Amino acid sequence: MAPPQQETGLGGERNDGGSGSRRFFTWEEIGLRTGRIQPFLQERWLVIDRKVYDISSFYKRHPGGSRVISHYAGQDATDAFTAFHLDKQDVSKYFSSLLIGELAPDQPSSEPSKNAQMAWFQHDLGHLSVFTNSKWNHLVHTVLMGSVKGMPSKWWNNLHFQHHAKPNSFNKDPDLNMHPIVFALGKKLATELGMQKKKYMPYNYQHKYFFILGPGLLVPFFQFSVFYFTIKRKEWVDLALIIIYNIRVCLLYTPLMGFKYFMVYYWLSRFLESAWFVWVSQMNHIPMKIDYDKNMDWLSTQMYATCNVDQSPFNDWFTGHLNFQIEHHLFPTMPRHNYAKVAPLVKSLCAKHGIDYECKPLLAAFRDILHSLKDSGEAWLDAYLHG
Repeated sequence: MAPPQQETGLGGERNDGGSGSRRFFTWEEIGLRTGRIQPFLQERWLVIDRKVYDISSFYKRHPGGSRVISHYAGQDATDAFTAFHLDKQDVSKYFSSLLIGELAPDQPSSEPSKNAQMAWFQHDLGHLSVFTNSKWNHLVHTVLMGSVKGMPSKWWNNLHFQHHAKPNSFNKDPDLNMHPIVFALGKKLATELGMQKKKYMPYNYQHKYFFILGPGLLVPFFQFSVFYFTIKRKEWVDLALIIIYNIRVCLLYTPLMGFKYFMVYYWLSRFLESAWFVWVSQMNHIPMKIDYDKNMDWLSTQMYATCNVDQSPFNDWFTGHLNFQIEHHLFPTMPRHNYAKVAPLVKSLCAKHGIDYECKPLLAAFRDILHSLKDSGEAWLDAYLHG
């Protein structure tokens, strides 16, 4: 295989009316720079506000994690950049060294695959930015996560932002890492597994073993990954906070109940906590569309992968306001207490523009997890036996 030919815009400079030369690129050229085309194109480019940036070296040093920025390599990252970065001035210091050009004048502002009509909706959503987060929230988050939960905030943000960048996108959303080793998620992916004759688990029974394996596997994953992440990333403040947390908990409870019963209490509480987290976090996602990354516009990406659960004092308390999953995804840096304020506005905008805003009762959302797992398990079995 010969290396790909250099396209017209690549490296080509056009005179900018005497003000200096600029490099112009097409979406076709940018789409090749995902870092995954072997063996010739290892470059990673992305677009923000029509400017083209080469993140081939920078992505490993990205403060938000290498994976979340790599998910947009070869794509337009404008909406994701706006959603995740509150202080644009703070991150602009990286831009000058990464900028390599811009979109050619005849190129649209986003890829042809994206729905350009969603731009007006994104503009309307921008008016709700007054409800988003502040630097003080991040500071409080860091201290509370480490000292009260024993979990590093940067580890959580790394998973959280990856999930929000590409929700329900296989190989990009870390919440789907349980596919296919433990669960077959989504009819499309489950059918692929069956066609490939892969059987890591009896997926046609996954709606029955979800109760145990879902939270059961999450406990050791959390316990191991928090230490692995903080040591690998050299996040010494986070590491100190979680070590202090574990020492404090041991010193507090061991004299009261003895080490043996403390261990029973500790791991049982972790399991129950994980069970709550799995059901509450997945009721909005597993029943929704699960697929490979289709590089859709920001709004479509979030709306296809999420749904809400009815608001009530109990639901708000029990889910920690994650019953407002649509708002949580559209505004990933927004404090949870603001979701209820924004939800009516988002819902009215969806109604105005004919966009489906799915909301369901809490028990129906839980039931839909099992129905979805059962359906995808049956799709796998059918493809496995007859495909």
